[in-house]
Amino acid sequence: MDSVKAEEASTLYHVVAMPLPGRSHINAMMNLCKILASKTNETINIDIIVTFVVTEEWLGFIGAEPKPDNIRFAPVPNVVPSELVRAADHNSFFEATMTKLEAPFECLLDRLEPPATVILADTLMFWAVGVGKRRNIPLASFWPMAASMFTVFHHFNLLSQNGHFPLDVSANGNELVDYIPGISSIRLVDLPSSIVLRNQKMLNRILEAFSWVTKTQYLLFNSTYKLESQAIDVLKADLPMPIYTVGPTIPYFNLGKNYLESNNHNHLNHIEWLDCQPRSSVLYISMGSYLSFSSAQMDDIAAGLHDSGVRFLWVARGETCKLKEICGDMGLVVPWCDQLSVLSHSSIGGFWTHCGWSSTQEAVFCGVPLLTFPIGMDQMQNSKLIVEDWKIGWRVKQDVRGESLVTRKEIAQLVQRFMNLESNEMKEIRTRASELQQICQQAIAKKGSSEMNINAFIKDLSKCNGR
Repeated sequence: MDSVKAEEASTLYHVVAMPLPGRSHINAMMNLCKILASKTNETINIDIIVTFVVTEEWLGFIGAEPKPDNIRFAPVPNVVPSELVRAADHNSFFEATMTKLEAPFECLLDRLEPPATVILADTLMFWAVGVGKRRNIPLASFWPMAASMFTVFHHFNLLSQNGHFPLDVSANGNELVDYIPGISSIRLVDLPSSIVLRNQKMLNRILEAFSWVTKTQYLLFNSTYKLESQAIDVLKADLPMPIYTVGPTIPYFNLGKNYLESNNHNHLNHIEWLDCQPRSSVLYISMGSYLSFSSAQMDDIAAGLHDSGVRFLWVARGETCKLKEICGDMGLVVPWCDQLSVLSHSSIGGFWTHCGWSSTQEAVFCGVPLLTFPIGMDQMQNSKLIVEDWKIGWRVKQDVRGESLVTRKEIAQLVQRFMNLESNEMKEIRTRASELQQICQQAIAKKGSSEMNINAFIKDLSKCNGR
């Protein structure tokens, strides 16, 4: 009788998650952990607890947010530059994450009960691989950006071999690169931005992180297989460890659960306003929370929106009063919104985005066409996916050198065309966006590719070190 009970008892798995301490990385990792935590006692006879490691600063930002009972926070000291100065000194921030977090993280592992079953680390936190090896703890590497972006760094040596590194975007930005496996022909200007490829120290750190990937036991991609199948198939053939596409790791599980009310925000007037607008008539605008445009460009965007006569909802942190004055009364300018709830609203007909990967995935999940205005990092390549590969949007800016402003007249004309529900060109884009929405939502549904990959990852944990 006792042996039968032992066989039926669930096995406890302790996932220790170490995101890079930046907003998009933390959000993606937390959403993945919430999905993993939800799998507890689901047919696979496994109980999962998650320890989510953040700096003390980030614990102050997110510590009160709702989360499952089987996820707990564990703080480490603030050894990286604060959120307030990060955008101005990205180099120091990145170097600190690579060099100063390892020691406090390893000390934290000594205090955890039960001991860690697996370390789930952001791919860029490559030092976690060494920590896992020293302690005989399996390491699962999580890449929170597009698989296509991973592929570029994985095959980075090809850029040098073909004379395309170092980059000179101002001279040959329109030149096409067609030799990266799994990546369709791409302009030089759409490769990872100058913030990375023109910063040798940062680039060296990123390439060092990629050199450690083959020493991990698992690799998880924040992507939907059918949206990036060519890149993912190439990586599966090249890399030795099992690869799981588990995206989109966006908070779709919060939709319809009164999350807005429980999130303690007092800006819900925009939802009431959206309820009063015609179907697909509102352009949602968000430029992200990290990098930013010049003040002159922001003024032209606001003036162009005013001239377009199009309804809009603009999330503009810190500049709401000034922009409201320029924009007029056709829309709302707010400091915050729950983006996924807004994008899923029936009145939203388009999304002007900086092309962060989370925003990109949320738009695809909701079937919303995109106006792309990338600023830096991986955003140029995400814009290329949206416009050229998926064909669900247009670029706002055509100048590859990135020096000139997009004028208010150009913006007004573009927005009017983009939000014209009757035009054939937009009907094609909206049809394609709906098709990709189905692909994305099917992936997370029962027996969908992402849902099955998450289950496979959890089951495979039992095969490592007999844990």
